Amino acid sequence: MGKGAALSNGVVKKIILSYTYVAIWIFLSFTVIVYNKYILDRKLYGWPFPISLTMIHMTFCSSLAFLLVRVFKVVEPVSLSRNVYLTCILPIGALYSVSLWLSNSAYIYLSVSFIQMLKALMPVAVYTIGILFKKDTFNNSTMGNMLAISVGVAVAAYGEAKYDSWGVFLQLLAVLFEATRLVMIQILLTSKGISLNPITSLYYVAPSCLVFLSIPWIFVELPILRQSSSFQFDFAIFGTNSLCAFALNLAVFLLVGKTSALTMNVAGVVKDWLLIAFSWSVIKDTVTPVNLIGYGLAFLGVAYYNHKKLQALKAKEAQKKSQQADEEAGRLLTERDSNGSSDGKKGDSQA
Repeated sequence: MGKGAALSNGVVKKIILSYTYVAIWIFLSFTVIVYNKYILDRKLYGWPFPISLTMIHMTFCSSLAFLLVRVFKVVEPVSLSRNVYLTCILPIGALYSVSLWLSNSAYIYLSVSFIQMLKALMPVAVYTIGILFKKDTFNNSTMGNMLAISVGVAVAAYGEAKYDSWGVFLQLLAVLFEATRLVMIQILLTSKGISLNPITSLYYVAPSCLVFLSIPWIFVELPILRQSSSFQFDFAIFGTNSLCAFALNLAVFLLVGKTSALTMNVAGVVKDWLLIAFSWSVIKDTVTPVNLIGYGLAFLGVAYYNHKKLQALKAKEAQKKSQQADEEAGRLLTERDSNGSSDGKKGDSQA
């Protein structure tokens, strides 16, 4: 009775912790998205400089990661060779910098709700790029699922009240670059057995992002910032915004490390619905019935995709446990035969 109660309490505690990690990630992701929209939107804070904002984030994250790794030694730095840094970290940093720049730029032209609807295309982009890089195999059922998601997003775009072609183009490019980054992480880092948590990731990747972003910043935004002499850097706004962005990276590590990447995908769907509701009720963005029908179709496609991934994960775990059980049984059988043979030899010598 006591053992069962202890087991039950352990399960309940694990469930509560998992939901806590999910809630923290949803809150921080929600906060960063809304905060970025507030800063970049010309009708709100009115500072439409996405490259500069992303560079502020990367400067803050680089500095804080350096302090945590080198000064306070909260985590140990991963040993990376120059070849690995040049061939793995720099390409990932370049893709990440472009993805952040484009996604932040989209907030100037599109509503928060519509951006979340367009982000439903992420599984489609990841799967397609995975096939191109031979990390995924073509499957008719999965491709049909991807087409269903795409149709849903297309319907949502058709029903968008404040459709902006340039904003949609920027967001779709951001999805493409982010999907490529995720596939490249799997190819370049995972294949080499390199594992980076968010602090060490920022320690290595954020400085390279800062360098890559500085190139378009010099030509695109620096001349405009020089002309706007009235701008005063608001440490409260940009400091708290950067802190939220850094905390979000830690929350990703907490959520994926303590649960799974699949849990984060499912939580992301919940976050998207919350953002759509917030965008409609608080920011007063227009959300049409056609928007919701289209995103509903995409949502069902994403939910089915996550379900299939969960089933595949369970099958893989079951296969792994079966192999371990077979190996253990084989080992015990070998030991028994060895002991039996030894006892037989011992009996012969005594005779």
